[in-house]
Amino acid sequence: MSPNGSDRSPRRPMRRKLLQAMTAGLVLATATGCTYKDFPRLGMPTPTTEEAPRILSLWQGSWAAALATGVLVWGLIIWSTIFHRRSRTKIEVPPQTRYNMPIEALYTVVPLVIVSVFFYFTARDETKILSLTDKKPTVTVNVVGFQWSWGFNYIAPVAGSTGDAKTDKNLANIPDRFKKDFPANAGGVYDVGTPATKNPQTGNPGPTLWLPKGETVRFVLTSRDVIHSFWVVPFLMKMDVIPGHTNSFQVTPNKEGTFLGKCAELCGVDHSRMLFNVKVVSPERYEQHLKDLAKKGQTGYVPAGIAQTSHEKNRETNNL
Repeated sequence: MSPNGSDRSPRRPMRRKLLQAMTAGLVLATATGCTYKDFPRLGMPTPTTEEAPRILSLWQGSWAAALATGVLVWGLIIWSTIFHRRSRTKIEVPPQTRYNMPIEALYTVVPLVIVSVFFYFTARDETKILSLTDKKPTVTVNVVGFQWSWGFNYIAPVAGSTGDAKTDKNLANIPDRFKKDFPANAGGVYDVGTPATKNPQTGNPGPTLWLPKGETVRFVLTSRDVIHSFWVVPFLMKMDVIPGHTNSFQVTPNKEGTFLGKCAELCGVDHSRMLFNVKVVSPERYEQHLKDLAKKGQTGYVPAGIAQTSHEKNRETNNL
């Protein structure tokens, strides 16, 4: 009997809440719009570069390890609540265990091992992904972030465009260590957008960055104002675009199509409008696009960004 004289068991509300929570979890898991083909990727988009599967593998491994750890912890919690709950007939305090060295060593060593394994695989893959020495780039693009859109400097020799990217004043703030792989006599062409720009084929907002399929592309990232982040969603790769500090990475697109990109760093009022598109085409179509930009008069380069900070110059000097 309950205190108010009813036969209602106090456990029923708890069971009801547990059932409701399980039902909500089931609905949440099945109402995401994902198909069975998406589950192995754990919500990540289909990779479209040669480097992206490595990132996907790291993501999958991290989730698998986290799930295994979670199952172990949940199992211990459930086991403790079921088999070590207070008896209804006994009200004395259960035996207290203090200074159990094996247990204390276990919960100290195990987290260290877990973190060390995560660190190893992350450092290994990050070193490989960010390496600029494994392949010499076929294409170099200076991505310029600014409030509230993007500019793309195609650093390449293009018919109808004269000049040299290594000495161009608009690229003067890019450090020399990034310029050493610039092609010679690269007059270049550019494209620049506004938040109102749209891709003519898809209607998606933002300017469109063209890339050739099957060729190694190096991105040199610079900012004119605040910190942005260059993120091409199916590349599974993003990197900060920092004023006074030049970042760089390279990828090899292996699937043609038009993909979405965005700024992944909260950069101000119109951050949500800093969108762009990436169109991967054949190398021949890519070369034709550069010629089309030259014919439009979009030759040379737009200003890449602000001057390097003094500590960044010192860092580069010390690393030489």
